[in-house]
Amino acid sequence: MSAVSVAWDDIGGLVDAHERFLAGARVDTDVRGSVLESWQRCRFQGVQPHRLLVPYAADLALDDRLLRAADPVLKDLTTSLANVSMAIAFSDARARMIQRHGGDRQLRERLDAVNFAPGFDASERAAGTNGVGTALAGRGPIYVVGREHFADCLQPFACAGAPIRDPLSGRIEAVLDLTCLREDGDPAMLRLVRQAARDIEGRLLEQATEREQALLAAYRRACRDMGGTVGWPRQPQGVGNGFPDGGTLSRIDMAVLREKAEELIASPQRTLDEVALSGGRVATLLRRQVMGAAGESGVVVEARVHGGPHLRHVELAAPSEPAPLTAPSAFTPPATTFTPPAPAAFTPPAPTAFTPSVAGDTSAAPPVLLRAVAPAPAATATVPSPTETAPPPPAPTEAGPQPRADEGESGTGAEGWLLLVGEPGVGRLAVLARKRLELLHDASVRIGTTLDVTRTAEELAEVTVPRFADLAVVDLPDSVLLGEEPGPLGGHSPLRRVALGSVREELPVYGIGDLVQYVPSTPQVRCLETGQSALEPVLSEAEGWIAQDPARFGRALTEGIHSLITVPLRARGTILGVVSFYRSEKPTPFEDDDLSLAQELAGRAAISIDNARRYTREHNTALALQRSLLPRGRPEQNAVEVAYRYLPAQAGVGGDWFDVIPLSGARVALVVGDVVGHGLHAAATMGRLRTAVHNFCSLDLPPDDLLTHLDDLVGRLDRGEGWAVEPTYPDAGIVGATCLYAVYDPVSRRCTLTRAGHPVPAVVGPDGGVDFVDLPSGPPLGLGGTPFETVELELAEGSQLVLYTDGLIEDRVRDIDTGLDKLRSVLACPGRAPEDTCEAVLDALLPTRPSDDVALLVARTHALGPKRVAEWEFPSDPAVVSRAREAVLGQMSAWGLDELGYTTELVASELVTNAIRHATGPVQLRLLRDRALICEVSDGSSTSPRLRRARNEDEGGRGLFLVAQLTERWGTRYTTDGKIIWTEQSLEQPLS
Repeated sequence: MSAVSVAWDDIGGLVDAHERFLAGARVDTDVRGSVLESWQRCRFQGVQPHRLLVPYAADLALDDRLLRAADPVLKDLTTSLANVSMAIAFSDARARMIQRHGGDRQLRERLDAVNFAPGFDASERAAGTNGVGTALAGRGPIYVVGREHFADCLQPFACAGAPIRDPLSGRIEAVLDLTCLREDGDPAMLRLVRQAARDIEGRLLEQATEREQALLAAYRRACRDMGGTVGWPRQPQGVGNGFPDGGTLSRIDMAVLREKAEELIASPQRTLDEVALSGGRVATLLRRQVMGAAGESGVVVEARVHGGPHLRHVELAAPSEPAPLTAPSAFTPPATTFTPPAPAAFTPPAPTAFTPSVAGDTSAAPPVLLRAVAPAPAATATVPSPTETAPPPPAPTEAGPQPRADEGESGTGAEGWLLLVGEPGVGRLAVLARKRLELLHDASVRIGTTLDVTRTAEELAEVTVPRFADLAVVDLPDSVLLGEEPGPLGGHSPLRRVALGSVREELPVYGIGDLVQYVPSTPQVRCLETGQSALEPVLSEAEGWIAQDPARFGRALTEGIHSLITVPLRARGTILGVVSFYRSEKPTPFEDDDLSLAQELAGRAAISIDNARRYTREHNTALALQRSLLPRGRPEQNAVEVAYRYLPAQAGVGGDWFDVIPLSGARVALVVGDVVGHGLHAAATMGRLRTAVHNFCSLDLPPDDLLTHLDDLVGRLDRGEGWAVEPTYPDAGIVGATCLYAVYDPVSRRCTLTRAGHPVPAVVGPDGGVDFVDLPSGPPLGLGGTPFETVELELAEGSQLVLYTDGLIEDRVRDIDTGLDKLRSVLACPGRAPEDTCEAVLDALLPTRPSDDVALLVARTHALGPKRVAEWEFPSDPAVVSRAREAVLGQMSAWGLDELGYTTELVASELVTNAIRHATGPVQLRLLRDRALICEVSDGSSTSPRLRRARNEDEGGRGLFLVAQLTERWGTRYTTDGKIIWTEQSLEQPLS
């Protein structure tokens, strides 16, 4: 370990930004994004700008294959920079410098002074922001100059670095860097180093392609040595599509064989596999090693099919005939002889390439090619019947002896051919690529099936464990769970562990529901603050991660957790949380390809989480609106004892509502309605209709008149009238609405009902008998043109009137008749309280959350007995007013309400006088002692009195004003043969 401490004065315009960053200020507008991300990583990793501790390792080396590819490029680059004071640094995949070329004496001495030399570590963790470490950490080219270096000692330099990837695997194998003094720096260095890195990657690709061709040539020579086919057999038109006679391998069979062959190549410990095919056939796959003339080692997979009819063969085809190898083949045939089939005279089609899909540039990956081989002559391809003798085998050809058509190797009835050839790494990548595509497909289907934030996070964990990771955890802020916009997230943001998927039951990690606050050094905070994913292939070296909870995470390392990928959940420019993938059972650490896959999975999940969050916000808004519009508590009235329930649907808030509205004369109105649809618009429409019903009730309209007015209102809303938006607005109308309206009078015990397209109510007698009211069904609200009919019932005291919406009795799997029958059986129970009736109905008819919202209202009737009612009838004669006053005073004394006697006498006198003076027919006076003292005067006129202020010279017009001042409420309601003027006075004395 070598210590470097070099002070450096201000050499650029970034000094202020650098100091403000170290002080914790925001410098987003002053520093390039890639450099700022590097500074943040350096700060997380504890790099000290004024003092670096740079590790040193002796005898570092690179793979010979990489050196063979890099040496010519480095020599050419060194030559081209001979007249420029610029050093070329070549480092391994851990940012340790292996070679350094070029540069004049002064530059080399300056670089040696800061330990930017072979053997020293140039990673960001050791040296801060620089061309080698930052290109490796950022996994892309980078140009850094002057004060953009995080460390003080590196600020005199300018550098450009680029990672070098294996073209087949996408894995970073090395890093190339150009470094010079700051005054000699030029952004064109970035283009130069990027091109050099691409040249090295191209030479790596050329090597891989030659190896593939050499392996194929080695296998063909081995076949020739064993007397097999020398040339490339040809294939007939249509082979491989599955003939009716079953004489070919179908495309599905071939796909299965290819998949198993890839897995066999990727598995160094396995040499044999059996695969079940269609038609009762079984294929045996044999993995064999081959060696090219130049020492190239590889793997081939041979296939032998047993059972079923005679098969046409499938064999690997090369893209072109490889050149002969100069050295003799080192291939030694195995003990089991392999005999390929005889050639046939057909013209082969162009081969189809099977190219592994991997991260990085795969456009030039070595092709693994498959093509079908022609069948033997017809006579030899026929399967003999049990009673026939098999035809003799054909004569040997120049290519060597041929097996019988119905025989395979060693007379086993199996046929063999070369199925796949390649290097184990290539086979592994092909398997990984296919599995990753399958995982992405499954993720697109399984993530986001609901609009629930927590469930979506759980689906992400379920999809990725164990196929991608052994442990997956999702952390979100509480604001996202509540549907709110998340604020800026970082080291001081508490997150909630909402999902956890693991292959093991117990691991030393935070559990579901725990509040997690990550420390600034963790990869999770780095993701939240920078929006960039983090890969920690070796967790035991990730000190920032361990610092979160050394005891807990130390046990996690002991339990086998060894690799981590952390990805921010970003959707529509907003970071919603973070997902972390860990490996413990899988021995291989995460790689760059895994990082790309994790980002794709997290991106898809983030969109679904954000959709669920937005839905949650809209749902909560609609729910709050609906709850504010539904009744709050039970109104004060004695006519009925009520209980009610409202259940929102699975689809969200709907438009069902109910109401209990006290009316004049101790009566009560019971209302149940349903607006079709769900969501904010349905809740708002429900509120408008409920308000309209209240207003119409204040006019004491008869039930049929009330529904007529409500129907007219809905019709106008459907036409867009009364909206502040254009009529073409999609939510300007009401799709449909129904309503049931009932008025119960406790004096007469009569109930008047009418409905508009709503389910019929049920009446439960005191003895438990259940009847559904035969109530004519008017059209739903808004259609108009048809008058509404009413039905009047006399209910025994203690009867229950049950009103509900259609969601209670019908759904997708139950029709309305079945629901009504079930409701009847549940209601048939005498003496049950309304609350108990509600519970019994919901338990029987709605065992789970309904698909449609449900409103249920149960009202048990009471009667206002004769002892609380007094009524008189007087002729239309002014002389009877004194009799009316005497009758009122006597009744008030009998009820013990002498303190209200004078007021009530005056009110009754004024109302009776007005009725005699301005109306026709006999006059009726009625007193009701309920929660209030009610005085009613009825006559045969439909003309309603109007309250007005009398002028000084007027002789009359003051009576009704006086009545309004002496009572709490007064009003008029119309009857079929006249009207009733009523008043209410408060009773402080409770009812006896």
